[in-house]
Amino acid sequence: MTRLSLLCGLGFCLANQAMAWEQVLIDPNTPARNWQVTSEELGIQAERPFKVSMRTLHGGRQEGVSLIEIDNGVMRMTIVPNRGMNVLEAVAGDVRLGWDSPVDEVVNPSFIELNGREGLGWLEGFNELVTRCGYEWVGHPGEDNGELLTLHGRAANIPASRVVLQIDEKPPYVIRLRGELKEKAFKKVDFSIMTELSTEPGRRGFSLHDTLTNEGDYAKEYQALYHTNFGTPLLEQGARFVAPVKQVSPFNAKAGKELSDWQTYRGPTADYDETVFNVVPFADEQGETLTMLHNRSAELGVTVGFNTRELPVFSLWKNTDTEKQGYVTGLEPGTSYSYNRAYQRPLGLVPAIEPGEQKHFHVSYDLLVNKAAVADARSRIEAIQGDRKTEVIEKPLVDLEN
Repeated sequence: MTRLSLLCGLGFCLANQAMAWEQVLIDPNTPARNWQVTSEELGIQAERPFKVSMRTLHGGRQEGVSLIEIDNGVMRMTIVPNRGMNVLEAVAGDVRLGWDSPVDEVVNPSFIELNGREGLGWLEGFNELVTRCGYEWVGHPGEDNGELLTLHGRAANIPASRVVLQIDEKPPYVIRLRGELKEKAFKKVDFSIMTELSTEPGRRGFSLHDTLTNEGDYAKEYQALYHTNFGTPLLEQGARFVAPVKQVSPFNAKAGKELSDWQTYRGPTADYDETVFNVVPFADEQGETLTMLHNRSAELGVTVGFNTRELPVFSLWKNTDTEKQGYVTGLEPGTSYSYNRAYQRPLGLVPAIEPGEQKHFHVSYDLLVNKAAVADARSRIEAIQGDRKTEVIEKPLVDLEN
């Protein structure tokens, strides 16, 4: 690794003069390989020893996929550079954040046809804890301006062009993994997305900070959604979603029938399929907000925090079908809901980015391992809500029946 007094990698520079270690893991001249480094090898005497490793998968549709694992001493996060720098899972002790998809391989994007299944080909690789959606569009497949938009955009299936690991030499020894995604098409789009995942030794969680840059000469529409997916042990009969809610509405007519208990969950239910709810969250004076999923006993939970100035809306996806079909819920902060882009433009949820402009997206995830931690998160959410009322809109924002 290279020791730097000021690291400027992938277009980012440290805001302070802290010393850092840097290692290029993947770039056009550095193919992925099996590799590992530990805090001991770096001479870092952290209270929680940590390590970072990379390996390549073989066989089936995951042939050639690289996995990067960051073990911060209490949580092990697995990142997939080939798949939009998505987070496959995060494991702390006997608790796994993630879900059990029928897709049991980490599928190489080269085996996925996004236009397949009438625009639902994205589902053939969908099994991650955090899946980036965007950035040219998000939402359900369908036509917009004469073009077929596939499910949730291309970001999740764009391999990172360059991946760099950085570890601070001084406490709290922040570990940062940065990856560059290029979403580009002649005459259509010229986006660069600098992704970053950061954590610290001993933290039961991690944070994302992504930067979208329009490198073209014309203003372009963009959308972003962070499809964050949880199964058991957090998801179960009686589990609950908690958030400071300004407005909630059903995604479609089916969801409208369950609006009265939209924040609670069923156990695995045959033929349930899915329901989705559109949420506008309240935030504090800085735009920060917090959402939480906890199990039935409120002894285990997870928070998803984000800034509503960057990601103003939220989708709650409840896919409480059978376990083999995929028993999962999605907590999804975004610039937009999950409607096709053509429907979201009239809602004012298709923003534009000017030439050379950058848009930032911050999302944080933390595991709550006892009742006290869940209660504390609930108190923080209630403080954001205050005495402000929730507006319940009984009809879907978009008429999908006609």
